[in-house]
Amino acid sequence: MKEWLVFLTENVAVVIDFLALVLVIIGSIEAFVGGLKVMFMSDSGHERRDTWLRYARWLVAALTFQLAADIIESSITANWEAVGRLAAIAVIRTFLNYFLERDLAETRQRQRENEPRQSEGA
Repeated sequence: MKEWLVFLTENVAVVIDFLALVLVIIGSIEAFVGGLKVMFMSDSGHERRDTWLRYARWLVAALTFQLAADIIESSITANWEAVGRLAAIAVIRTFLNYFLERDLAETRQRQRENEPRQSEGA
């Protein structure tokens, strides 16, 4: 039973890591195309900010998936060195996720504060 659980856990962690990779790839392609559009077709800082905000959302999603895979991996890790390595990776990913989320929240707040001013000017 334990061997089956270890086998399943290892494969689920790989699948979740793959899903995170897909999110990073899709988000990167979208950000690249959006960045090109903004560079060549727009002078608006608003559109540039929106492009990078969308990219940050993709990255936050991918980091969340990777953290889930790390948690699953840690449940079957028997040696303390591997647990320490997984813990360090999880802490790094958690900090990255925290700072990305904080930047997103600050940008959303600034957008909300600027919306009334833009409406008044119209």
